[in-house]
Amino acid sequence: MNSKNDYILCFGEVLWDRLPTGAKPGGAPMNVALHLRAAGLNVSFASCVGQDEPGDRLRDFLQNSGLKTNLIQVDKTLPTSEVLVKLDENRNASYEICEPVAWDNISLDNSLLQEAQNSGLLVYGSLASRNKTTRETLLQLLETDATKLIDVNLRAPFDKQEVVELLLSKSDIVKLNDDELDIIARWYNLSTKDEEQKVKWMVKQYGIKMLCVTKGANGALLCSDNEFFHHPGYKVHTIDTVGAGDAFLSGLITALLKKQSPGSALNLACATGAFVASKAGATPKYNWQEIQEIINQK
Repeated sequence: MNSKNDYILCFGEVLWDRLPTGAKPGGAPMNVALHLRAAGLNVSFASCVGQDEPGDRLRDFLQNSGLKTNLIQVDKTLPTSEVLVKLDENRNASYEICEPVAWDNISLDNSLLQEAQNSGLLVYGSLASRNKTTRETLLQLLETDATKLIDVNLRAPFDKQEVVELLLSKSDIVKLNDDELDIIARWYNLSTKDEEQKVKWMVKQYGIKMLCVTKGANGALLCSDNEFFHHPGYKVHTIDTVGAGDAFLSGLITALLKKQSPGSALNLACATGAFVASKAGATPKYNWQEIQEIINQK
């Protein structure tokens, strides 16, 4: 990863995941930021909460986790986001996402723009761009010279092709899952079942420098400079998959910023994702020793 420095700005949704076991702080960019912070990296997080008790508790949680809250805006009219999470028999999560909520209304101010201009890496998802205000703010941030990394999150009905494609076209690095890869390929009637062919097509279609596809229990693949790296994934006892993809991404970023090889980065990503899948909720206490023990399984 050729970023101008190792400062990271994560941008997007922050919310309460309403799990069967109770409410847990969540939101993909927040999860990524927390894991990066736990890994010792320089990271900021920008979002918006409501002027309400759930918003106050989220800001307290972020502060107690070591993340600054100066880029967490407070909306006086829209509520703090809450998401209903359901787990299937395999402990895989599905989400019921309400709207409008505070993170639909992240505005561009000088402190946010300055942070983006000073950052070497800008991490964002597609979900937060469902609303015009937050989308336009993000598009302004994407005009800076930071390396841009998108975590694709195609959650119907917030998966409009024109919005997702606009964000993809401005991204240097893309992370998505195998279902999302299939959906995007179908937009262009690409019917091949060959995964690498779909990845090569997507890299060319959107001018992507690095593309990573997660495949759940089947591991992941990474395409960097037209070279493919595969990992079968690590087997753990899964508690729930909430936030496992976010943890995977934080492991990938951590390794790449430390100038590790693409193969080593994919290995750490898979281990970090497996670690979180073995715990309840998206942001369990980060434990490097446990992640290393997962790697040592081999």
